[in-house]
Amino acid sequence: MHWPLSLRAPMARLAALMVVAAAPATAQTPPSIRAIEAAPFPSAMVASPQGDLVAWVHNTEGARSIVVAAAPAYAARRVVHFGADDGQEVAQLAFSADGRTLWFVRGSGPNRAGEHPNPTSDPAGAEQAIWRVRLDTNAAVAERITEGSTPTPAPSGDGLLFARRGQVMTLTTTGSRAEAAPLFRMRGSASEFRWSPNGDMVAVVSSRGTHAYVGVYDLRAKRLRWMSPSTDTDGSPVWSPDGTRLAFLRQPYERRRMIFLAVRTAQPWSIQVANVATGVASPVFRATPGTGSAFWPMQAETQLLWSADDRLVFPWERDGFLHLYSVPASGGAYTQLDRGPHEVEYVTLDRTRTQLIFNSNQGDRDRRHLWRVSAAGGSAPTPLTGGASIEWMPTPLADGSVAFLRSDARVPAHASIITATGTTLTAARYLAPETMPADFPSQELVVPSAVDIRAADGITSHAQLFLPPAGRFNGKRPAIIFLHGGSRRQMLLGWNYGAYYHHAYAFNQALALRGWVVLSLNFRSGIGYGRDFREALDYGAGGASEYRDVVAAARWLRARADVDTGKVALWGGSYGGYLTAQGLSRNPELFAAGVDVHGVHDWNVGIQTFLTDYNALEDPAASRLAFLSSPLSQVRQWKDPVLLIHGDDDRNVRFIETLTLMQRLRAQDVPVEQLVLPDEIHGFLRHESWMRVFESALDFLDRRVLRKP
Repeated sequence: MHWPLSLRAPMARLAALMVVAAAPATAQTPPSIRAIEAAPFPSAMVASPQGDLVAWVHNTEGARSIVVAAAPAYAARRVVHFGADDGQEVAQLAFSADGRTLWFVRGSGPNRAGEHPNPTSDPAGAEQAIWRVRLDTNAAVAERITEGSTPTPAPSGDGLLFARRGQVMTLTTTGSRAEAAPLFRMRGSASEFRWSPNGDMVAVVSSRGTHAYVGVYDLRAKRLRWMSPSTDTDGSPVWSPDGTRLAFLRQPYERRRMIFLAVRTAQPWSIQVANVATGVASPVFRATPGTGSAFWPMQAETQLLWSADDRLVFPWERDGFLHLYSVPASGGAYTQLDRGPHEVEYVTLDRTRTQLIFNSNQGDRDRRHLWRVSAAGGSAPTPLTGGASIEWMPTPLADGSVAFLRSDARVPAHASIITATGTTLTAARYLAPETMPADFPSQELVVPSAVDIRAADGITSHAQLFLPPAGRFNGKRPAIIFLHGGSRRQMLLGWNYGAYYHHAYAFNQALALRGWVVLSLNFRSGIGYGRDFREALDYGAGGASEYRDVVAAARWLRARADVDTGKVALWGGSYGGYLTAQGLSRNPELFAAGVDVHGVHDWNVGIQTFLTDYNALEDPAASRLAFLSSPLSQVRQWKDPVLLIHGDDDRNVRFIETLTLMQRLRAQDVPVEQLVLPDEIHGFLRHESWMRVFESALDFLDRRVLRKP
């Protein structure tokens, strides 16, 4: 099939749909943060088994919907709608075998105490449950089926597997009744369960905390067999097309006493292929020692993809960048499928299962574009998209079309499709243009530019610079550095593909439209620039080397002729909150104020959030270095105002992190303000929560920085 280079052109036709109906009332009245955040955010795109339907989720100001588009016209229609901004997520879409039913999950998973997120403090409580909607009726009605998550329909019939409290459950339906029961019982926590091609067996991963097994449950014999169990961590099972073999990843056991430290090498991981009948597995590929020996994942249904020509496709950082490789399922020489200083991210097989469609930042480091390559190799990848847009989540369809999600600097994320006409693909078009608000201020948004910043130790970080609209503001301007979370994240030259950073990009736009010079910093330890940048030496709890990039960014801004050196601020969430606190505690002379959203303030507390058995006394030197790498170690130097924001059901950064910092700052008479969101989690679930965060931050920065003499 021919993929014309014309598809690489910017999406001018789509952008034209987004032109604002009317200009703002005055040049001095920028759009509100609510107007900038009014566009729907799409996610969870999935195709039906037949490849004639594509579905995705819309979150429009907190109201969650499911939209479906059918071949050949691909006209979008809404089939599920929850109109309240109640913070109950809709995700994990899965079509039934015949494509007539769409399963999904409503609600989020529990914390360690078994509590489901309930950000409205609803006295009735909250849950995570399996729902379905039948698509073969004119009036589609969503119905709740049972408590659980991860709906996994059988490859034929109406069977369904799902997860509940770490066990694999099965659902049988009789008429309008649905009954759930355990498929089998086992120790450990079950995940990644996958039907065999003919539906008579199920592969499952059983995590035991320190290690994990891959097993196969035979539904007819009612027998569970482990595939060459070992002391290692096995996962990512994938069936051969004939259902006789099972491939999976094996990562050697390696105890982690601490996290948030650079990991450049490890005991090499391998790909195992098991004979399902005997349970005996043998390696068909093993990573080489050194670079690439520590496994780093791609975004895919599973980390191994089994092609129709009996090859296993996998990600590998052999040359320091995440690329695609394939190896015969019987073993042999591997083939590298893409090359160069770029990273692959979202990866899938096409409908023939011989070609891969993926996105990467090849030739455009701060964006993502779609590419196509043979699973067997032999030729370089072919570009499918390009220009000033950003594409992700490719979803191949039976007629050769490809649905995906897309954004650019001015147009937020939206569902798009490249349709096929014979062997030619048309230019991309928007799948649901009617969902974009008619007055969305797309043309008022600024277009950021890419900049590089060199730190004192010689490391170069990368950033996007948002400048206030030309001619609207005079004189030197206040400046602010945005610091992302993770830290395994990358901010882009446009609306981000992650929901959290979609919101962050909107706020950066709001700041620029109000006269701020905004620098969105991709500091070391983030993704997109290779293993050595991501696994930066001495970063995080091992020395906070990434903070040098923040200092370099501040000095770079202060050297600009259009920046008021006395009005440079910081804002960030999570890891970005940590770096905001670092700046205010370590270099108060550089910064005027900060907005710290659920930041980490003591690495020893932050590490224990994820490693519950972490003992700071076990390695006193390491735990001392972790503390010295934290904002609390320098808190006595803190002088400037800060706004602390946190939800008290945060499962990523414990609320005690903000309480401890608040106590210390109050004792020092530091001007500290707070916004507490009861029952909110780390990635705020309610649209209104985000609005309160941003409106409070704008008010704080206006009072504490803009009006500062």
